[in-house]
Parts: sequence; C-alpha cells; structure tokens
Amino acid sequence: MANSKGRRRRFGAIRQLPSGRYQARYPGPDGVMRPAPKTFATVGDADDWLAEKQTEVRSGDWRDPEAGAVNFKVYADKWVEDRELGVLTHDLYRYLLDGHILPTFGADDLDEITAPLVRGWRTERLQTTGARTAVAKAYRLLKSIMETAVDDELIRRNPCRIKGAGKEKAAERPIATVAQVDALADQLGPRWRLMVYLGAYGPLRPEELAGLRRRDVDVQALKVTVRLAEPERTNGRRAPGETKSEAGTRTVFLSEFLRAELRVHMELFAGKGPDGLVFLGEKGAAFRRSSFGRKWRRARDVVGMPNGFRFYDLRHTGHTLSTRSGATLKDTMVRAGQSSEKAALIYQHSDADRQREVAAGLDAAIRKARQDAAAVPREDTGDPDGRPSGTNLARDE
Repeated sequence: MANSKGRRRRFGAIRQLPSGRYQARYPGPDGVMRPAPKTFATVGDADDWLAEKQTEVRSGDWRDPEAGAVNFKVYADKWVEDRELGVLTHDLYRYLLDGHILPTFGADDLDEITAPLVRGWRTERLQTTGARTAVAKAYRLLKSIMETAVDDELIRRNPCRIKGAGKEKAAERPIATVAQVDALADQLGPRWRLMVYLGAYGPLRPEELAGLRRRDVDVQALKVTVRLAEPERTNGRRAPGETKSEAGTRTVFLSEFLRAELRVHMELFAGKGPDGLVFLGEKGAAFRRSSFGRKWRRARDVVGMPNGFRFYDLRHTGHTLSTRSGATLKDTMVRAGQSSEKAALIYQHSDADRQREVAAGLDAAIRKARQDAAAVPREDTGDPDGRPSGTNLARDE
C-alpha cells in the first residue's frame, strides 16, 4: 500500500478498516508481523507509529511486546528456587513473598507492574502493618526480582524506583552491662548459663551455639571451634550447614573466668560422645528456639532488660568490651566471625596469640566490673557473697 504521499512504504503495512480507522502492522527482528495495540484515526498517525517502531528495531531498543506477559508469581517462585540461598534466607524470602508481595502482585504479569502500583503497594503495606523493616525487606526483594526481569529482557525498566525505600532504619541495639549478663545467666539457670556467656563473650551466634559438638570444646585450652551452624527453620526443624560466612568457621579463645563455667557445663549438661551436642534441652534432645525463647523472655523481664532485648544483642556486649580491652577491628571481626570489609582489611592480621591476648583483656575487664559491683553495698540477698542465689554453681575459681 502506498502512503499518503504516494511513496511505497518500506517498513510495515497500513490498512483501513470498515470502521474508517487504520490498523498498522510491522515486522519484528524475528520476521513476525505484529499489529499495533490500537487503531489510528488517520494514515499519518499510523505512519508515525510505524516510524517509532522502525527506530526501535534499528537502534536495538525493540522488545517483544509479549515478553512481559509472564505471570509474576510464576517468575518470582522460580527466581527464589534458582538461587543458592541459605535455609533462613529462603524462608525469609518465602515469608516476604507470601505475606507482603504476592497478595498484591501475584495475579499480574510482569509488564503490568508499574511504578505507580509499586508506590501504592508500599504505602498500603506501611499503613496496614506499620512494620517498616519488613516492608523495606519486601521492597528490596521485589526490586531484585524485577531487576532480573529487566536483565532477562522481559520488561524494559524496573518499576521499583522509590529512593530510600529499601533502607532499614533500625534502632540502635542495646548493650548489656557485665552485671546484666551475669543476672541473665543466673535467671536462666545452670543448663543455659554457658550459652549466655558464649553468646556475649564468644561472641557466638545462636545458630553456631546450636551446632556446637563436644569435640568442638577444649576445656583445658579454653577454646571453642565453630565448624557449622544449625539454624532452626520456621517449621521447627534444624538445618545443619555452613556458618554464615567463610569467616564464621573459626576458633574462639575464651577468657579465664569461663573455665569453671565450661568445665561444669561439659560435665553435667553436654551430650555424650564427640558428636554430642553441647547444648541440650531438659529432655536430652536438641533444644527448640521457641522453648528457649520463653525462658529468655522470662529471664529478661526479671532482670529488667528492655522488652526488645534479644539473645543476639549479647554480641554487642562482647564487641564493646573487646574493643575497650584493646582489640583492633580485625581482632573483633575474627573473634565474631565477620567477613565484611575484607578488601580493606586484607593486609591486617590477627593470629592465635593475638586472640589469646584479646581473651585475656576481656577477662580482666569482666573481673574488674564484677569487683566494682561487689564493692557497692547491697541489700541482704541470702547469699554470703552478696550475689543473687544460684550464682555460685560455677564462678571464678
């Protein structure tokens, strides 16, 4: 068909419909003829649209209009399964998808999710849940999925373009004093005392404590070797595996004041044999996070700690005291099993001797804090040493 100027059209085709409007079609790079998504009032309008499509094809910006017709839920589910995620990260992503993202976008195709819809979704989530941290995580996950869709050339542009929406503004985590750590250990009782101290002064992560075996503990040398982690999934099952990072596999040298705590615990509460778990529940099986959590909350309330104080926050106490005892940033990273900023710290070194020095410095700091606390007059507690009852099972020898 000739155009309005009498020239033969070199790209695409236009035909007039019985309605009097015009339909335009063009060949994509694959040779398939594709119609315009709408009809046009004039030949000139149809010709202009064809010119835009020709420019897109020549510049390499053209994309198949059907490419984005992929269901978001199908794509997101495959996105999660295709990644080599740790079990806790996998559970987190499933929670964020099922609880925050799919109820809104699960029935949509990828190319139907627009920037205005994303903004509306985020606003609704914030207003409905008030969980700013969870919404920030959900937004980051949605943005990552859609960015992969861009890379796969299923959509042209990522609709997640809200500045700062993925940032978590968590409150500064509280730090316990030495006296508060002792009080928490006392309240939790003999079976869990060592867990509190290793969580604070190791400082070991909860999943690392859950994975400790008898062979990992050397009472004589005062050291604990972290080889694996056993996080508990949302279904209550443990998932033994590697530590959180490569740096997580490490040997932690303990302070001298923990020798008695370590010896008593290994004699009375640890599992039998080299592979016996160091921390067991009252019935002799691996403890459950939920049951320990109840004990932790009761102890926290009795001691008077803030409601938001988590077991994991004990690590902040250990970090702070290690730094005050003279530990360098690298020393603290090695001790806590952290691998961030590896490029900047690659030329720094913290060997076993230095780790023993850090443990000794930590020991001195804790002993001094206890001495200072003991020097303050106290009310009668019924204990000749002036300590709360139950603290003298295994204390400084």
